[in-house]
Amino acid sequence: MLELLQAIWRPAVEILILAVAIYYPLNFVRGTRGWPVMLGFLALIVVVYVGARLSDFGVISWILERFLLTGFALAALVIFQPELRRILAELGNLPFLHSAHEERENIEVIVQTAERLGEMRIGALLALEQLIQLDEVVESGVPVDCEATPEMLETIFFPNNAIHDGGVIIRGDRIAKAACIFPLTQRQDLGHSLGTRHRAAIGLSEETDAVVVAVSEETGAISYAYKGQFVRGVTLEELRAFLTSVLVTPAPSRNWLHWIRSRIADRAKPGPVAVAKADSATTSNTNGSAK
Repeated sequence: MLELLQAIWRPAVEILILAVAIYYPLNFVRGTRGWPVMLGFLALIVVVYVGARLSDFGVISWILERFLLTGFALAALVIFQPELRRILAELGNLPFLHSAHEERENIEVIVQTAERLGEMRIGALLALEQLIQLDEVVESGVPVDCEATPEMLETIFFPNNAIHDGGVIIRGDRIAKAACIFPLTQRQDLGHSLGTRHRAAIGLSEETDAVVVAVSEETGAISYAYKGQFVRGVTLEELRAFLTSVLVTPAPSRNWLHWIRSRIADRAKPGPVAVAKADSATTSNTNGSAK
């Protein structure tokens, strides 16, 4: 009996390790922008390899057999670089770097700004930087470096202001840049009612860990994007609750096993979807245009 258990437990453990090593990476990349590219790359390699074998091209077959794994790994690193950078940033997110009081004050600034701009029907795009530096993925932008207050943000997005067009990067309790051009999402499953501002919010959230809040110039509706998820037409209470759940650092005594499980559960959710609640915005041509 003991010999039977010894003969079984090693293969069982190996199967479990392989299952986890295959399932979670596939679940992580599924639905990302790089997923179709990776599928196309694999299809091309398979077609070339099968063609080389059938045509008896020995050199090509030998090269593919020797370097297929290395080439696949390098391609995955290049294609999924934004997603890998985001997950590594999450793993390095220590829960004792900022005080909860400061984070809640910053959240109130965002909520009050969204409320004021929504009431006045002034379009806005606010990116709340976390661990990933947004300067790496955001084009242009005017350095501001001032305290983030509802009055200052309202002034920046006022239609007659020279830097109102584009998005704002908020780093902690300060406005780092204004008039920034955020990367647009390449997803094809979004409705035509989503304009450039909303697509820019989704695009930045896909490539970074930033929380992006958008205010529609057309309707005054408030939306937010995070990790490719997009929710439209939220109330101020819903916005405050969401920002608190994401930005307010948990207590340092939080169990690390629970933290890891929560991250795995978060990645196991269905792929990115845009959730429409109230906003029936129209399309536009620039990041500062109406949505």
